[in-house]
Formats: sequence, structure tokens, C-alpha cells
Amino acid sequence: MTDTLLKASTAALLVCLSWIPAASAVDVKRAEVRAFIEETSRDFGFPRAQLEALLAQAETKQPILDAISRPAERVVPWYEYRERFLTEKRILQGTDFWMAHGDALRRIPDANVAASVVGILGVETSFGRITGRYRVIDSLATLAFDYPPRSEFFRGELQQFLLLSREESVDPKTALGSYAGAMGAPQFISSSYRNFAVDGDGNGKRDLWNSWDDVIGSVANYLLAYGWREGEPVVVTATLPGDDLSRFDTSKLELNETVASLRGKGVRFETTLPDTAPAALIVAQGKDGPVYRVGFTNFYVITRYNRSPMYAMAVHDLGEAVVNFMRDATR
Repeated sequence: MTDTLLKASTAALLVCLSWIPAASAVDVKRAEVRAFIEETSRDFGFPRAQLEALLAQAETKQPILDAISRPAERVVPWYEYRERFLTEKRILQGTDFWMAHGDALRRIPDANVAASVVGILGVETSFGRITGRYRVIDSLATLAFDYPPRSEFFRGELQQFLLLSREESVDPKTALGSYAGAMGAPQFISSSYRNFAVDGDGNGKRDLWNSWDDVIGSVANYLLAYGWREGEPVVVTATLPGDDLSRFDTSKLELNETVASLRGKGVRFETTLPDTAPAALIVAQGKDGPVYRVGFTNFYVITRYNRSPMYAMAVHDLGEAVVNFMRDATR
């Protein structure tokens, strides 16, 4: 690169950097912040001075607002979405994870739950490799006070985080997570952490950053709490001759059919579940046309973790791929 080009590139870079907004400290004198402090102190017994000091150290960060406000990216078709997670690398990572934490996984009473736990951890954070780089206090304070569309929700999560920090001795000034405040390998938000996390290693603390026993037990507990049915399948492949969807309502993710009603409408699939079992037809975009699956109660439970049917299918497929890889390796 010539000196002229180098100087021009440097100047352009400096211009770009000058537009990056600096973080600013939360103003504890703002009316909404003062109201939050008053409410939290009154309802949960935090000293006002302690809350003021903590929030004064929190920073409003423009990249957090940019991330949550960013227009939705192109909705990728199922076959592309699946390829992101069903890679040889991630399946091998899942196998290594299972080998390293088999004792904790075997303590889960249902093998399908164990496989789904592995699938969730693989999809969420690549088994703890990508857990977020923002301070949780910054994420939640930014969204609680400077993101009006969901400020009420994030004020509640900020309160939950403060309670969590008190209960679990989490340092609120150093805990890291996603731009939306999701934490640890399972990416639990504060309310989910308080409601569903468990002390899997028995040390008296629920630690979703450093204890894999806690992480595994907590994700399993989340699924069971939302109504997982032990011994039942999650989802199966299906065919629909003629691809006629006129008799199905696939606009919402609901168990709005049964095994019998789907078969009565021409959907072909195999299951040992009774005719009365709740079910849903899942339609996804494959490379060569629509792909059909039938999801059951446990599929719906996975969507309580993330409200996307593609997410639930990826979780199931990744967990199943890891199990199959290990089974084939031992033959």
C-alpha cells in the first residue's frame, strides 16, 4: 500500500470511528431511574444508596440499543438455518461435551431430555464458547431506561438480576452476558435463572457460568418445568402427498392437531403415541421444496426456550446427531 493510500485509509477509518457513540453513565437523577430505585428499594429491601451507587456505575451503551433495534435479518430458509448448527465441528464438540459431562447427563431421567440439553447448549453458545461480552448490568440498564418498546420488561429483568446477585453472590459489576442480558452457557435471562436454575454440583450455589453440573441440571429443569413428557418423542419426519396445506393452520406455533386428526388429513408419519396425543404440523423450507415434520408436546416445550420452530428442530437434530455419532463410534 502506498503512503497516499495508507493516509487516505487511516483518515477514512478515523472518520468512521468518530461516529461511534461513547458509552455514558446512567443518570440516577432521571425521573424513571429514581422511580426504579424507589420501587426496588421499597419492594425488595435494597438500600437506596446501594442502588444509586450501582446504577451510577452502569453504562448506557449504544451498541446494545443498535443490536435490539436492528431490523430483522433476512429470514433464512430451514435448510440454511440447519446447516449453521449441524456441522461436523459442532457435532464433534457435542460429542466431546457428552464424554466430559456424561455423569451429569446420565442423572437426567429421560434420554430425550439429555439429548435436548446438549442440543440447546450447542445451539445457544456452542457449548459455552460464545456467552456474551456485555456487562449484564449495562445491558439491562440500557434497555430498561432507554428502550421504550420493552422498557417495562427489562426493568423487571433488572430487578430480577439485582435479586439474583444478592441470592447467588453474583457480582453485578462484572457478570457478563448477551446484549439482552442473557447469561452463561444456557443463556438464561434473570427471571429464568432465579426460577429454573438448580444447584447441580451441590456446593450451595447456582452458577451458570462456571459449573457444568449446574448448567446441565438447570436446562433439564427448565424443560421439565414446562411440561416435558418423559419417554415421549419430540418430533418426527412426515410427508404430505400433494403439498396441500389448505386444511392446516400453520400460522401459529400451537399443538392444534392430534395424531389422529393429522393422519385424517393425509399426513403420513410414524409414532407410537396414541391417536389423541397433541400434535402440530411443522412446515419448513428445504432445498427442493417444503419439508414436513410432526411435533409433539416435547417439541412445543423446547419452543418455550425459544419461540422458533426452526430453533426447536435444530436443537433436536443436533442432540440426535451427537447421540447417533457416539452410538456409531462404539459399534
